[in-house]
Amino acid sequence: MTNKTEIRFGGSGGQGVVLAAQILGKAAVLDGRNVLQTQAYGAEARGSMAKSEVIISDGKIGFPAVRKCDILVAMNQESLNALIKDMKENGMLIVDSTNVTDLPETKGKVYKIPITETAKKALGETFYANMIMLGIFTKLTNLVSRKAMEKTIRETVSKKTIENNINAFQKGLELNH
Repeated sequence: MTNKTEIRFGGSGGQGVVLAAQILGKAAVLDGRNVLQTQAYGAEARGSMAKSEVIISDGKIGFPAVRKCDILVAMNQESLNALIKDMKENGMLIVDSTNVTDLPETKGKVYKIPITETAKKALGETFYANMIMLGIFTKLTNLVSRKAMEKTIRETVSKKTIENNINAFQKGLELNH
C-alpha cells in the first residue's frame, strides 16, 4: 500500500488557496513525491468560494480527485461549511480562527489558528495569510520539507514580494498550535 495523503484547501477567491496548493504540490515534487493538484472557484472568482486539492503520494495516483480528504484547511466559514462533509472521520482540520467562528462536531484533530489576524499583525497585510497557513501546514503535517517549501515560494511568487512571503511562511512555522 502506498503512502497517500489527500488535502483540500478552501477559502474565498483572493485568499490565495489556489496559490498555496500549487506551492505545496511543487514542493512535494521537489521532495520526490508524486503529486496531483486541481482547483475550482465560483464564477465571480474574487470573493466567491475557492477550493484547491492536492494529492501527495509515494506511488501512482490512480484517481485524479480528492474523494475524502485526510487534511482540510478552511480559511473561512463558508468553505468550512461546504467542505467539512468530505473530510475523513479521523482527518486533520486546520481553520483560520480569524474567519471561522462556528466549528462543527468532528472526530478529527482540529487546529484553530488566527492565520489572517497573524498576517495583519506581523506583516501589516492580510494578503500573506496563505503563506502563514503554509508554514503552519508544513509544521503540523511534515508532508513536505521546509527547504522545498521555501525554494518553491521563492520560485513562484513575484520578485518584489519574495521576502514578505518567506517571512510569512516562517511566521507560520513559529506559531504555536
